[in-house]
Amino acid sequence: MIRQARPGEEAEIEAFLAGHADSSVFLRGNLAEHGMDERDHPHGTAFFRSPVTGPVKAMFGRTNNGFLMCQAPAAGLDLWQDFALALQGQEVCGMTGDDGQVLAALAALGLPEAAFNVNHAEPLYRLDLAALQAPDAELRRPVADDVDLLALWFAQYMRDTGQAGDQADSLRVAITRAVEAISRGKTRLLIEDGVSVAMTGINAEVGDMVQVGGVFTPPDRRGRGHAGRAVAAHLAEARDRGIKTAILFANNAVAARVYEAMGFERVGAYRVAILKAPRVIGAAA
Repeated sequence: MIRQARPGEEAEIEAFLAGHADSSVFLRGNLAEHGMDERDHPHGTAFFRSPVTGPVKAMFGRTNNGFLMCQAPAAGLDLWQDFALALQGQEVCGMTGDDGQVLAALAALGLPEAAFNVNHAEPLYRLDLAALQAPDAELRRPVADDVDLLALWFAQYMRDTGQAGDQADSLRVAITRAVEAISRGKTRLLIEDGVSVAMTGINAEVGDMVQVGGVFTPPDRRGRGHAGRAVAAHLAEARDRGIKTAILFANNAVAARVYEAMGFERVGAYRVAILKAPRVIGAAA
């Protein structure tokens, strides 16, 4: 059985998730940044725990914008079905997490393969930043004048990763992401000869761990090592403020080779599943 977690249980939940840190960064980051009662921010999360009493053995989450997350390493079919029941009548847009766990969750939720834009496993990597070789690179935070460039880059990034929907929706999402990249301060641009040539970001952070995301080089500048330098320089910056570990998942074989050359070691498989359109759990298709 599962139930929604309550204020006051944060420390217990964090202790459980920290024991599975490599594949729990989104859950931990949302809990740390937004708590349990945030109902306006897109990343505010409703947390569900199992069992209902006693030590936590599984955690699930649904963000306000409909993305699901999980950390349930010992869950059986009954528990995944309980999760599906807890979500009845709620809209979902996709799910990320440990490959096997997400596959089990999607089966219980009854979401068919044809409903997804993206539904694949990516190699999950981890790097101890003490071993990072910092490159000679110029980074800067994006500013308001960069919004058009970032919107173009995010639109291409979504096409490259299979996340793009219809053209109008993709443009809206790209602009939103560009504005957020400027306001949140977690994105960096790699500068060469005064020109922005790549971007990198931190899409989740908790304690002394970060998760890298949004790494992009425009097509006409690929193959020159820009992405690797951007990520390494950004992580060196994070290390200087006390971050010890970086996590990321690689969307393609080229990216995987870049990260492995930086010293990242594979620690698992991480599934990214994004629906073509939001679905209400339990509703007729």
